Amino acid sequence: MNCSISGEVPEEPVVSTKSGLLFEKRLIERHISDYGKCPVTGEPLTTDDIIPVKTGKIVKPRPVQAASIPGMLGMFQIEWDGLMLSNFVLEQQLHTARQELSHALYQHDAACRVIARLKKERDEARELLAQAERQVPMAATTSAANGAALSYGNRATEEEEMDPGSKKIRPGISGDVIKELQDCNAVISQQRKRRQIPATLAPVDALKRYTQLNSYPLHKTNKPGILSLDIHYPKDIIATGGVDSTAVVFDLPSGQIVSTLSHSKKVTSVRFAAEGELVVTGSADKTVRVWQNSENGNYDCRHTLKDHSAEVQAVTVHATNKYFVSASLDGTWCFYDLASGLCLAQVADASESEGYTSAAFHPDGLILGAGTSGAQVKIWDVKSQANVARFEGHVGAVTAISFSENGYFLAPAAHDNVKLWDLRKLRNFRTFSLYDEDTATQTVEFDHSGNYLALGG
Repeated sequence: MNCSISGEVPEEPVVSTKSGLLFEKRLIERHISDYGKCPVTGEPLTTDDIIPVKTGKIVKPRPVQAASIPGMLGMFQIEWDGLMLSNFVLEQQLHTARQELSHALYQHDAACRVIARLKKERDEARELLAQAERQVPMAATTSAANGAALSYGNRATEEEEMDPGSKKIRPGISGDVIKELQDCNAVISQQRKRRQIPATLAPVDALKRYTQLNSYPLHKTNKPGILSLDIHYPKDIIATGGVDSTAVVFDLPSGQIVSTLSHSKKVTSVRFAAEGELVVTGSADKTVRVWQNSENGNYDCRHTLKDHSAEVQAVTVHATNKYFVSASLDGTWCFYDLASGLCLAQVADASESEGYTSAAFHPDGLILGAGTSGAQVKIWDVKSQANVARFEGHVGAVTAISFSENGYFLAPAAHDNVKLWDLRKLRNFRTFSLYDEDTATQTVEFDHSGNYLALGG
């Protein structure tokens, strides 16, 4: 049965009690409210004159539009348009969800990095606290030579105290440390006297035939330049310091980088210590850092030393492998205990204001050679921290220093040339000028036998 007004099957059918006609409820109610009469017979009609008709829950018959092919095509088109609109909305929601997920993952990654950094800083702080608790200051006899000296290896609270000149008070190189240096000197001197030139030393003809075997790009190429290099022969590992603010420990047999050590500015000097278990680096960021080999093969930062007020230009390790010296452009050199990182003495030449650009221990370990930015080489007595000799005659900063293995000769390199000095007679007996005036000699090194001297420019 169909509605008398719309001609379609009504959803809520009602019947007029006066005419008996079937209507859609919403349509007849609206007609009655507008006209007050039956739309077919014209008789007066009110809402009280219509009664609902109860129908069963059956499947509705197909609408009239579905009775023809054009009608069905129109219905399909409407359904397709609705599906496309729904699909478009879903794609937009998916894109928004992906962006939100990406943002959430980025925040999670950043949070993990911050947590990892904070954990590392916490662990370092705990390590320093535990170390400070273990290293209880030991009382030492006050003497005019070192004044309030402390036993080496013990970090004392006095280190951070300031004297009236606003300088840190150093414990000084104690008598125990000096005795240890002298004992090492006695042993090394005896060994050197008995040392023979090895039969395996390459002759000059063999050196002339040397060619490059490999080249390894260890540092970033956007900041090219290697400023320092050290080789630990027993383990066949190499350490390099670069302009890219990193030092690299490289394993030669495998051709792989073992560890990358980071500073905030260029690394000017790098040295192995303690049988290759430690690496000491100096940097233009004014710090010296001691790195220790860990179980996983990486070198972790053990100490960060901030005693200098200008670029650290050189670090050199004592033959005992317990002490090292750093030299800086601030015009001072510092004597450190390697295990604790304690600066035992910071030495400055009151008569000079030049900064140090290079430094090296004598093989016996009792004197220190340091080159300055003013073309001088100063020889220091480590025991008394006194300047005992000076060598002049260079032009430009002294970029490198090397002592011969027999302890008799010193080779400093500067912008102009390399001079050989006899330490016994304090005289220059040979000069090498291998480069033109625009090329500075950057490095110099005696070989272990003392027969060869390598220069780099």
